[in-house]
Amino acid sequence: MKRIGSDYQGNNQCTFRVWAPEKERMVLDIVLPQPQRIEMQPEAEGYFYVEVSDLPPGSQYFFRPDDQQSYPDPGSRFQPQGVHGPSEVVDPAAYAWQDAAWRGIPLPEAVIYELHVGTFTPEGTFEAIIPRLTELADMGINALEIMPIAQFPGRRNWGYDGVFPYAAQNSYGGPEGLKKLVDACHVAGIAVYLDVVYNHLGPEGNYLSEYGPYFTEKYCTPWGNALNFDGAYSDGVRDFFVGNALYWIEDFHIDGLRFDAIHTVFDQGALNLWAYLYSKVHQLELKLGRTITLIAESDLNSPHILKKPEAGGFGFTAQWLDDFHHSFYAVLDEKEGKKRYGDFGRMDQIAKAYTDGFVHSGEYVSFRKRKYGASSAGIPGDQFIAFLDNHDQAGNRLLGERLSSLIDTERLKVAAAALLLAPYVPMLFMGEEYAERAPFLYFIHHSEPELIKMVQEGRKEDFKSFSEDQAHVDPQDEQTFRDSILHWEERTQGRHELIRQWYKTLIGMRREIPLLQNYCKNDVRVHVIDESGYVLFRQNDSGQEHLMAVFNLSTQDISYTVPPLEHTWKKILDSKEANWLEDSQASPAIDHVYDKTLLTVSPWSVTVYQSQPERV
Repeated sequence: MKRIGSDYQGNNQCTFRVWAPEKERMVLDIVLPQPQRIEMQPEAEGYFYVEVSDLPPGSQYFFRPDDQQSYPDPGSRFQPQGVHGPSEVVDPAAYAWQDAAWRGIPLPEAVIYELHVGTFTPEGTFEAIIPRLTELADMGINALEIMPIAQFPGRRNWGYDGVFPYAAQNSYGGPEGLKKLVDACHVAGIAVYLDVVYNHLGPEGNYLSEYGPYFTEKYCTPWGNALNFDGAYSDGVRDFFVGNALYWIEDFHIDGLRFDAIHTVFDQGALNLWAYLYSKVHQLELKLGRTITLIAESDLNSPHILKKPEAGGFGFTAQWLDDFHHSFYAVLDEKEGKKRYGDFGRMDQIAKAYTDGFVHSGEYVSFRKRKYGASSAGIPGDQFIAFLDNHDQAGNRLLGERLSSLIDTERLKVAAAALLLAPYVPMLFMGEEYAERAPFLYFIHHSEPELIKMVQEGRKEDFKSFSEDQAHVDPQDEQTFRDSILHWEERTQGRHELIRQWYKTLIGMRREIPLLQNYCKNDVRVHVIDESGYVLFRQNDSGQEHLMAVFNLSTQDISYTVPPLEHTWKKILDSKEANWLEDSQASPAIDHVYDKTLLTVSPWSVTVYQSQPERV
């Protein structure tokens, strides 16, 4: 696989390579330090190449396909002046890494934290995150999932409008800032997963079509024509994006990648894009001596995503488990839960989310107007990422409300326990761990008036059925972005501190209780109590250790008779004890319970018991 873009070799020597299979000529148009135009030489498979001397790091350039208009490098490593400006030569050896001993975090041990660089701190940069790593590590968080950082237009964006997949966003601190962050994370014992977008590029600054047939009219996505992964000239497109994945892993020491909406990536080739990517990443793993995590966002509810290519699958390590979120949200938010997720909201679906994974596994689904999904019952829990909130769930609401703004403290505690006691790899959305009050709104910073208007009108149309009597938030307005910045300083105050300690306690339990690290679904049972609650049973693989969590998801007391077992249950966590309450009266459950004990459980509460071999 050829390395595209500028590749600095040291001693002011730099090579340049660009893929443009239908172009007859390519000119390297250097603008700094001294303007010059250099003819590039054609190579096999549609590439053009040139090696240049006396060109130091920091030099800036364009390419001129067929010696016509100049455009930035599709494989640019840095866009210091934004998406329309020149590309810059970067010295990959200039940064002195400090993480030589780092070997990563096994995914089953991960507690993932999704964050958006621009709104995580007031500064909105990679380096501004570093001082907060100690606090995150102290919480028990050991993996960051960073929303896309490929260069996008302007200074503010979710990142899914990126147009230079190889260039770390300039306003975040560029490639050097990203390397500093990754290095600091590894020193703190935190893995870094990067969200990448291989299903589309943003509209502004997207110059790929000026170079070659990157897109196809054969398929259509929500963002327009799909990327050309299986048509004529698709080899170059596949190598461009697979090379991008390898670039982040090797040059930036990234521990894994999260792939956006893979169901909108179309490839009917014998060796599809994901199997090709898997093989190249596996080769790189052997070279680097560390495991790389590949996480899919998929709307298919298909176990095919998680099978190895030799078994006919795509080879992803894990995938996001949307059904877990939907099952709980439909019950947690009585006002809008079932309105938004009408095919969810039953206790047996919550039970299935725990014991199987996919809730919709072949049944007729009203929202989709067809049968949907396949069973995931045999897939280990550590191949699923479960969550209560994420950038989509909050940001795709009209007012960007987080779950912590939609439900009260008691429900939040129940929800957190439901997630962190589940047999899945948990993911928190930044600020979730202390009930952040700021919304996470959708924001952009485009420069083209027509495009801005299209986005504004598109958002209004998206929310038409939900917001007839509410004002719409303007995504282009800078205040929309500023309203989304975390109030980090409030995390140790009042309700925020209570929730922070609750999350820290639950994460600590995952670390300290070995059976909570057992991802075998055969060792998970759920007993449903009418439509009011459920009891979650977890055990270790030998069946010698047990945990019982009783959840009341209703406004009334519920009762449950403890099944006969040869041990005593000792209470280890109770959301209704005084130290976990804001101001209401404590109503704790019994400290020790035995077989056939009738437990009465308070409204919206969770009580957790661990087995003891003998009665006390």
